[in-house]
Amino acid sequence: MTTSRLPIDPSTHLPSIQTAGELSSFLQSAVADEEAMLVGDGLSTLAAQIESIATGAKANLGRDEMASSLMDLLTLLRAHRALVIGLSPAWRGLYEYATYLNALNNFRVMIGQWLLEGEPDGGFSASFADFDLVAWRTLGEGMLLIDMYDQWREQERKGEVRNESALGELDDSRARKVRHWWDRLRG
Repeated sequence: MTTSRLPIDPSTHLPSIQTAGELSSFLQSAVADEEAMLVGDGLSTLAAQIESIATGAKANLGRDEMASSLMDLLTLLRAHRALVIGLSPAWRGLYEYATYLNALNNFRVMIGQWLLEGEPDGGFSASFADFDLVAWRTLGEGMLLIDMYDQWREQERKGEVRNESALGELDDSRARKVRHWWDRLRG
């Protein structure tokens, strides 16, 4: 049986994190290298902003205060996404990498929708009630990515990695094709 570095909830016997502080503690214990530290720091920053927004939503802050906080979160998400995209090929070979990138993108889109769908009375739509759910899911995906990367590094250190993925290793012709496709997609 493997042990978890996360606190265990006595009622469910599953790992759990309930606050940004607990998340920060986990991330500090999971640092495998400089890139992992950067991703962890980014997650900690996102968690603090998310917790601030959730607190404001519970206190029924007005649309202007919430919109400002959400715009700040969008800025943080964009910067964090750029960091994740720039990670070394070892990260891109992990299944969790694509999942986390997708979660970041979905979260950014949802925040944009919430900002555009403001209610006439100055509030946000009912879909904003899902903020905590989507935010913690995104943070959870990031934590999982760091944990899996940490495990991969440990296996590599011990010489146990057998089937390395070639996803992160593109030859020049394939890289040019991908860039061309990406440029066409972006318009």
